[in-house]
Amino acid sequence: MKLRKVTAASAAVLALSVAATACGSGDSDDKGSGSGSKKISIGIKFDQPGIGQKTPQGYSGFDVDVATYVAKKLGYDAGQIEWKESKSQDRETMLQRGDVDFIVASYSITPERAEKVDFAGPYLLAHQDVLIAADDSSIKSAADLNGKKLCSVTGSTSAQNVKDKLAPKANLQKYPTYSACLTGLQNGAIEALTTDDSILAGYASQSQFKGKFKLAGLKMTNENYGIGVKKGSDLKAKINTALEAMVSDQSWQKAVDKNFGPANYKNDPAPKIGDVKS
Repeated sequence: MKLRKVTAASAAVLALSVAATACGSGDSDDKGSGSGSKKISIGIKFDQPGIGQKTPQGYSGFDVDVATYVAKKLGYDAGQIEWKESKSQDRETMLQRGDVDFIVASYSITPERAEKVDFAGPYLLAHQDVLIAADDSSIKSAADLNGKKLCSVTGSTSAQNVKDKLAPKANLQKYPTYSACLTGLQNGAIEALTTDDSILAGYASQSQFKGKFKLAGLKMTNENYGIGVKKGSDLKAKINTALEAMVSDQSWQKAVDKNFGPANYKNDPAPKIGDVKS
């Protein structure tokens, strides 16, 4: 009898041990990957060449390079990054809900946004500009857009801002996408396309457009790109440290040249952390 009791007790202990081991091996990590390895979720644009783009080969663009560098400094290699599409209208909500750890998506720092989320950076100072044909010498100032066919992407305020404030006689032409605007610019249906110069440079740097367009260099606004994090997150300070390292070891300038260089993008120097230009 005693032998049976001992055997039963040993079996029970063994069963509990196996169950605990099985439970431990299936634990998901803090991002819910189920792999047991740590992950970090980063929001980017999926449809902006040169900035953030999803392709059959993976993800590319300046924001992707910045995000990958920052993630590495935080202790994550490229294989531990979960990229999530971060559309402009969804960015604050994604951060507030915890859908992503941070967002790098041509995300301009504004007082209104800063009430809802925190920003590390800025990591790039962009400007509203216009893209024109490479051989066009007629547009040297915003006033020169008067009478010109200016592309306005549906839902964008950039072209409307130019018409309202700088060139009231500009002839707005509405197109559904920036790519459609570029086609119109190429065939002469429009004469200028306006949005952030970094975005314009990214599109113009695509292989099919190289050498066909140029930035006018008007610098009509300041757009301070920041990295969005959840309000109160300690990631802000860590990301700022990573951005400073990226500038000091020249990785930042290499990323600018790689992604915007074909469009002859005349970038501003890397901004200092916390220096938001109005």
